[in-house]
Amino acid sequence: MDSDYGKKLAQNLVEFLLSYEEELIQLERDLPAYAPLRRAVGISIAEACYFISDHPSPQEDLVPPPNDEANRAQ
Repeated sequence: MDSDYGKKLAQNLVEFLLSYEEELIQLERDLPAYAPLRRAVGISIAEACYFISDHPSPQEDLVPPPNDEANRAQ
């Protein structure tokens, strides 16, 4: 799977899960038994956000950052 496709899937997952998390927050207020499910959804959202932010697009990988050790040695 290429990185851009993976990011798009993760973004779609976040958008999909956010609406469920909001409803689970409401349910949890009335029925605390929903807390573990709400936490699991929250963790899934956090993992998807991490994937989105942690994987640069392939074009960003082509050139090292200007403060890279190899560039400083030149």
